[in-house]
Amino acid sequence: MTVDSLEDSLASLQTEQRNALTSQIDTVSTLELCQIINDQDQGVADAVKLCLPEIAQAIDLVVPRIANGRGGRVVYIGAGTSGRLGVLDASEIPPTFSAPPGQFVGLIAGGDRALRTAVEGAEDSESLAGEEMAAALDPPLGSGDVLIGIASSGRTPYVLGGLRYARAAGAATIGLACVKPSRMRGLCDVLIECVTGPEVLTGSTRLKAGTATKMILNMISTGSQVRTGKTFGNLMIDLQMSNEKLRDRARRVLRTVVSPDAANTANTSKAAHDVHQDAEVDAILAGCDGSVKLSILVAMSGLSPEQARLVLQKSGGMLSKALRSVDQTKI
Repeated sequence: MTVDSLEDSLASLQTEQRNALTSQIDTVSTLELCQIINDQDQGVADAVKLCLPEIAQAIDLVVPRIANGRGGRVVYIGAGTSGRLGVLDASEIPPTFSAPPGQFVGLIAGGDRALRTAVEGAEDSESLAGEEMAAALDPPLGSGDVLIGIASSGRTPYVLGGLRYARAAGAATIGLACVKPSRMRGLCDVLIECVTGPEVLTGSTRLKAGTATKMILNMISTGSQVRTGKTFGNLMIDLQMSNEKLRDRARRVLRTVVSPDAANTANTSKAAHDVHQDAEVDAILAGCDGSVKLSILVAMSGLSPEQARLVLQKSGGMLSKALRSVDQTKI
């Protein structure tokens, strides 16, 4: 591809178009500047809404590979802002949902130093993604894994090369772009093309495209965790109590589900333990190695932690199913 044809290709992208509604942004007051940006952001959620069927497909692609201890991994790759957003999403899942270490992996073109400092030319290498995955993943990427390639432009060589590497390894592939059509077509089992249109600043995809990317990654990772039993209703029951805020949240979650007068709980049976006192709650949590999910089942059923673990295992880690099975044995 010649320089002229490359420039023509870039200029045709929706994210590279000049936005007529923001062309005077440098001449207005600061408040008006903020209003312009906010007005442009209003359309991002609508653009994401158009992609909900594909996002749901992506979640359904991820779930069977990570459910019930199957050992599958979700690997995010991207360059620049796209790479940083992938690393961010991957890093938030373990503390939020107690996902096993290494189940969610974020890689950015140029390595971790690219999180803070641009690494020139890294995104232009088609082979670099495969090389970085080979170095970072043990065991190597395979059929039980999912690769999420993120590129607002839909044409970043690093991401395209990574998708090809993943397909050759037998992994499932998800592509996320903010243009349509993108060069990811034909490389993905699920392709999400979320067209957010011209940016507030021409070509600055850390703005609307970045916001849409974050929203979509939130849905994929959160949705996959909900579908694999990491929540009970809208309560996070697999959080890690790594600080006082999370310890307090764990107590409140347990108490909300277990207390007989708790609102919005699907289980109406009497609790086997009094959980009104922090000391009692802390004792249950300690006996269950800090597992909120296991603690709820123990507190509701009167089972020992060992017995409750077996019930959870038979229920595929789904607390609602485990509670129903315990209730049925009492009938």
